[in-house]
Amino acid sequence: MGVLTTEEQADHRPGKKREVGFASRSTMTSDGSRPQLEHDEAELIMEDGGVYRNPTEVKMSQIVLPCHANHRKELSVGQLLKWMDSTACLSAERHAGCSCVTASVDDIHFERTIGVGQVVNIQAKVNRAFNTSMEVGIVASCEDLYSDSHWTVCQAFATFVARSTGTEKVHLKQLVPRTHREQVEYSVAAERRRMRLIHIDTMKDLLNSTSFQSSISERVDEGQDEEKEVPAERTRVESVELVLPPHANHQVSTFGGQIMAWMENVATIAASRLCNSHPTLRTIDMFHFRGPSQVGDRLILKAIVNNTFKNSMEVGVCAEAYQGEEPLRHINSAFMTFEVLDEEGSPRPLPPIHPEPKDGKRRYQEAIARKKIRLDRKYIISCKYTEMPLSVPWDPTNQVYLSYNNVFALKMLAARNKWVLSSKKNNVKLYTLEENQTLSFRVEAEVKVPAARAFLLLSDLSRRPEWDKHYKQCELIVPVDEDDLIYRVLTPSVSEGGKVQDFILLASRRPPCDNGDPYVVALRSVTLPTHPPIDDINRGEVFCAGFTIYEVSESVSKINYYNQTNPGVLPYIATDIAGLSSSFCSTFLSCNKFLMENRTGPSVISNAAM
Repeated sequence: MGVLTTEEQADHRPGKKREVGFASRSTMTSDGSRPQLEHDEAELIMEDGGVYRNPTEVKMSQIVLPCHANHRKELSVGQLLKWMDSTACLSAERHAGCSCVTASVDDIHFERTIGVGQVVNIQAKVNRAFNTSMEVGIVASCEDLYSDSHWTVCQAFATFVARSTGTEKVHLKQLVPRTHREQVEYSVAAERRRMRLIHIDTMKDLLNSTSFQSSISERVDEGQDEEKEVPAERTRVESVELVLPPHANHQVSTFGGQIMAWMENVATIAASRLCNSHPTLRTIDMFHFRGPSQVGDRLILKAIVNNTFKNSMEVGVCAEAYQGEEPLRHINSAFMTFEVLDEEGSPRPLPPIHPEPKDGKRRYQEAIARKKIRLDRKYIISCKYTEMPLSVPWDPTNQVYLSYNNVFALKMLAARNKWVLSSKKNNVKLYTLEENQTLSFRVEAEVKVPAARAFLLLSDLSRRPEWDKHYKQCELIVPVDEDDLIYRVLTPSVSEGGKVQDFILLASRRPPCDNGDPYVVALRSVTLPTHPPIDDINRGEVFCAGFTIYEVSESVSKINYYNQTNPGVLPYIATDIAGLSSSFCSTFLSCNKFLMENRTGPSVISNAAM
């Protein structure tokens, strides 16, 4: 609940391990009844007959009083953030056994508001711990006591660092996931961490890209009605807060939630000055606490509207601290998106902003970049599988999120617990899964090849034609980085005289993040403007496919191949699923032969391999 010291910030740079949370989602049903959570599962009964409960789980329930509300009799977002931070910190401290401080918070999207008299229910638990840090997943929901209806307000992922009272750093005990839901969140934690660590680089790359600069120039050239423009200087807000004991924890560090609440307050004032109305906060972008704050600090909070986008605006907020005559210390910066709602609850148009010279223009451009990144994350990461197109356009600015979604989708598919054994031959097993009108299959076998070596060989798709008859040709067309590559795959026709198919595949490969984690090679279709469909070749698509490779021993690994089928893929496996053939077995035996013949050699990916 405090904030991170400068020394502790070093544990959160690339190369250090820190991890991520869980989420659950519910909505109010049409009849007002309480729905079942999407991730609900059967209760786990312990040996003593009791029902299992995550030992790090903490719940808080608060009834919203007038003192917690704004002028619209809705719960202040700042107050909600304070309650969420407190609940998450108690969960982190329950696992750590010592005090913890807030290091960062991922994006928060506020889906609904909460009124006076309603109940806020907050649930938090640790999903994974690494060294001195852990990430806590938080879900805030609302309960109407009169109608007995429930709905999700927001969910968040907050990283906390354990702090010892002595000179030595705390080394956290590892978390052991017990339920299916915990195993899923534990599994995808590493990928979320990876995306977070390169978030700043993603922004820099986008700002420096030629296409982005051109789009900004076109926007400026289009011009706006100068008479309707609102000077950004008019929205500027500066306020000071004195940190008192009620604002801090038992180690006199300022609560992270309290700082967030103060920042939300000045941001709301800045947004109100632009529109001369009362705005509604919709999103807080990912942010990190850059330094500590303690009792006695004077916190200077500054806010200004950076840019407006038809029906929304971005407000930048900065928090700095000082004591006495010491120089200002940067505590935190955040970016918040507001809307102004009309009487029907729909966002209303906003006036354009006239940025200040120099820094104002920089903030104006960065706000456009953040909006694009925000939309990419929402479109690629937040989409349900049923809403997600098979092939998503790839470009360098959305690569981070496509890669995340690629690995996340495969891990989610692998974590399903309703796989049915369809057939078995020569110790090669074929499983199927029918779910949500989608058919998936999984092929499993053990090979006498070290897991690291098998990962290296299977992640190089250019060698797959050596063992897979369905891969006629595989060409590397975009070496994105050492973890992600884009290939064009040519496959033979299923029927005699039919057209061959090609696929444009993003291959995302990940080594284990910790002991017990698998090696992962995830595949999904993307589109590239440089490789459009060709008339005499069918363009196929893969939504989710790939390998997980577990180390059984130093010389043995267990390989699973997954594929979520679609009309373009199903003909290649239909007879196996129907039990009419066992080509899956011969393909996997061919793979085993390929691995055995190449089992000696390096077990790390070199630049030459790319």
